[in-house]
Amino acid sequence: MTSPSSVSGSDLNSLAQQLEGDLYYDNTMRTLYATDASAYREMPLAVAIPKTISDIKTLIAYATKNHISLIPRTAGTSLAGQVVGNGIVVDVSKNFTKILEINAEERWVSVQPGVVRDELNMALKPYGLYFGPETSTANRAMIGGMVGNNSCGSNSIVYGSAREHTLEVKAILADGSDAEFKSVSGLDFRTLLGNAQQKNGSASLLDKIYLKTHEILNSPENQAEIRKNFPKPSIERRNTGYALDMLLHTEPYANSSESAEIKPFNMCSLIAGSEGTLCFLTEIKLNLVPLPPKTQGLVCVHCDTIDEALRATILTLKYQPQAVELIDDYVLECATTNAEQKKNAFFVKNKPDGTFPAILVVDLSRETKEEVESLAAEMTKELQEAGIGFHYPLLFGDDTKKIWTLRKAGLGLLANIPGDEKAVAVIEDTAVDVYDQPNYIRDFNVILKKHGMSAVHYAHAGTGEIHLRPIINLKTSEGHRQFRMIAEEIADLVKKYDGSLSGEHGDGRLRGEFIPKMVGEHNYQLFKEIKKAWDPNNIFNPGKIVDTAPMDTFLRYEADQQTPEFKTYFRFQDQDILQHAEQCNGSGDCRKTEMSGGTMCPSFMATRNEKDTTRARANILREMLTRSPKENRFDNQEIKEVYDLCLACKGCKGECPSNVDVAKLKMEFLQQYHDVHGVPLRSWLVGNFSKMTGIASYVPWAYNLIFKNAPLRKIANRVVGFHPERTMPLLHSTTLMKWYEQRKKPNVAGSRKVYLFCDEFTNYNDVEIGKKSIQVLEKLGYDVIIPKHGPSGRPQLSKGLLKDAKKIAEENIRLLKDIISYDTPLVGIEPSAILTFRDEYPDLVDESMLEDAKKLALNALQFDEFVAREIELKHISRNQFTKERRLIKLHGHCQQKAISSMVPTKKMLSLPENYTVQLIPSGCCGMAGSFGYEKEHYDISMQIGELVLFPAVRQQPEEVIIAAPGTSCRHQIHDGTGRKAMHPAEILWEALV
Repeated sequence: MTSPSSVSGSDLNSLAQQLEGDLYYDNTMRTLYATDASAYREMPLAVAIPKTISDIKTLIAYATKNHISLIPRTAGTSLAGQVVGNGIVVDVSKNFTKILEINAEERWVSVQPGVVRDELNMALKPYGLYFGPETSTANRAMIGGMVGNNSCGSNSIVYGSAREHTLEVKAILADGSDAEFKSVSGLDFRTLLGNAQQKNGSASLLDKIYLKTHEILNSPENQAEIRKNFPKPSIERRNTGYALDMLLHTEPYANSSESAEIKPFNMCSLIAGSEGTLCFLTEIKLNLVPLPPKTQGLVCVHCDTIDEALRATILTLKYQPQAVELIDDYVLECATTNAEQKKNAFFVKNKPDGTFPAILVVDLSRETKEEVESLAAEMTKELQEAGIGFHYPLLFGDDTKKIWTLRKAGLGLLANIPGDEKAVAVIEDTAVDVYDQPNYIRDFNVILKKHGMSAVHYAHAGTGEIHLRPIINLKTSEGHRQFRMIAEEIADLVKKYDGSLSGEHGDGRLRGEFIPKMVGEHNYQLFKEIKKAWDPNNIFNPGKIVDTAPMDTFLRYEADQQTPEFKTYFRFQDQDILQHAEQCNGSGDCRKTEMSGGTMCPSFMATRNEKDTTRARANILREMLTRSPKENRFDNQEIKEVYDLCLACKGCKGECPSNVDVAKLKMEFLQQYHDVHGVPLRSWLVGNFSKMTGIASYVPWAYNLIFKNAPLRKIANRVVGFHPERTMPLLHSTTLMKWYEQRKKPNVAGSRKVYLFCDEFTNYNDVEIGKKSIQVLEKLGYDVIIPKHGPSGRPQLSKGLLKDAKKIAEENIRLLKDIISYDTPLVGIEPSAILTFRDEYPDLVDESMLEDAKKLALNALQFDEFVAREIELKHISRNQFTKERRLIKLHGHCQQKAISSMVPTKKMLSLPENYTVQLIPSGCCGMAGSFGYEKEHYDISMQIGELVLFPAVRQQPEEVIIAAPGTSCRHQIHDGTGRKAMHPAEILWEALV
């Protein structure tokens, strides 16, 4: 390979001109593609986003001519460094996303490699069909990557791996020629070989591939070596090297004594698990199966130890489960630090000593609930008689989704371990015979104990593959030594059990070094022959599987690397800002689309660009804080560029299993950047919303005259940097505070007292909502008091004006700390304003005020949270409300979903007995404070709205109430659909009798 540094920018620019898609070779994009979900980092030469098959052929020709490599990539969630390399990363996740054909009768589907696994199954569901293999990343994992890694997942007991379901592929070979691989029967295979042999010197690359493969497999010596040294045939999860053993079990090489059913030769068995090192896939034909049983029931066997859970595994297999998955105490402990996963761990019962158990999740899904209950009772009885387990809850319905979400979040949750020590992917993919598993894990832990180390144990107990992650600090020389040492010793242990060093995550650059040890030097040389036959010029993802660099080179963290101490405005709990960014482990949860639900990440959902993911934002900050040569590492245009489309919606804080709060990182970065470059005028105006609007409120008619008039509004918008098409919120004729102070207050003697936070948005713009909020509380028997306080600080926070926000926060705490309590809470109308007390204030104020801030945070409630609490306490009765039937479609506020919940809102709106509340499955509305007003963000703001929210609102008849707690959300709904959305407090007020 030519050194990528010898390829000039002008050469790459020339290549870019030949592509219909995009080619990036700037430092920012190269940095974002330098890592995946593994421990590795290597800067690529460039990043290509091809649009057509012709683009891929152009890239292959360019790579061949210039002796550089191509690294195929889809979601970039590989754990062994498969998509990390110094060539051109070819990302097909954006444009190769079509489901090409569904044949329900013959049960197959043809797809492009960028189709997301879960979204494929959504499309197949109406046909009663299903693509079986399910990785924990299934809501963003793409079929190309699943085939490349031969992915399995939790249900492989039933469905096996991607290899078993890959029927045919279309690919581009290393010489740019098209090829199609599929089953070839014995006679046809012999004809194919005969024709290839007759061509002599004119044989095509495809001919040579078949001839070399036949030469290898037809050799008795090679057959004996393969049968002797490959993993045990009983181990279904086997990804070590190229799958020559699988081809040996097909016509014409199979030994009838080895297999009752001999299948036709199919090169797809070799391509699956080849990690993009042999050819470039453009189309994949997959086998489909009927939908899983209708009734899913999970028995969650609580065990005292890992060993006990593994012994339970063997017993449970006789009940023919769909899956048997392990969740250990480390994962459960990490779940308590994540708001979303803490809710999903509702079923966990601690051991008598108060510590977390090891839980074995056994999926006994069947067609009826009665079948599941009968099987579960029988299995539980047998476990109890064997003295295994102490708690065996059986869960159905939505509860099962929560458990699987918790299990799938395991990888991300492990990044929550505080400090620089992390659960590292190094020997996490080992697989052994399930009956060897208890002894193997005991031996494994003896090795770790010998070295004073510990590990996380989780995942696929039912198929002999526990994901084992030792706790290592890869920032130190000792950590680097442990990384290699544990890999070497566990490789020996796996070989002792005739296991597979890679079960489903692949060899990549992590395990390639150990392949000769695992399958023998003879077989390793066969792998090299296969690679040479397919890829004579070594352009397809070189350095993976064969000829890999040492496994402890090109690591993401350098040994004993030195980084400065960062002084930040925000407090980062038990860590610094760099460590917080480093919590992102690259698992790519932020790459899910609107079809999978949730909020994170709205900009990626709209653009489908890696640059616009939460992962990219964490990566760029980590890179620049670690490697920037500047004295002030925050003074960085690349960080600013990547953070530009972050809406600060807080979706990542609630949904990222690793708890990466990118909104917080963005706010901190902006203040640090402002310290060097000053505050832009538009940011200053937005940040000082309360001050500026307060001035305008003296002449609301003049303000409204401008912004009610479209031509004048467009001019004014352009002046401040807002988009001319965006309407602006108008001012009320008075303010809520003036109305509150001037009105005749009702007699509320003896009523329960509640303090209302009069936020800046309600005070000036949403005055009518404020009035109704006060009136409904008073009607329900509360004494509503607006105490002395300042604005929320939300506008300042949104623009990174943290110095100003800190002053506001500390002033509000001083004013409110002595009057706010559980019995006299602070209730807010606008979610983004009241939730600053719970979200940002405790991380922003001086240490001396931290305890007061925490106390205040506990008792700062959204309007609907307060009402829901009072309903629970039976202080509010539904008899006070109408019995009229109404349907409410509710759109949730992003920060509310992340910091709180939509449950209280739904509970409050369901108080009138005939009100039906349905949540719109929307993420972010796209407005996000001032984001959707800004000229450069308006279009993407509307694109985000069009993903789910706008179409859902447009479909509703006029009589349906559209509810949205957030002021920005209501404004976005109006601008995007013409419909008026109501605050839940307004709806409750109108429902009073």
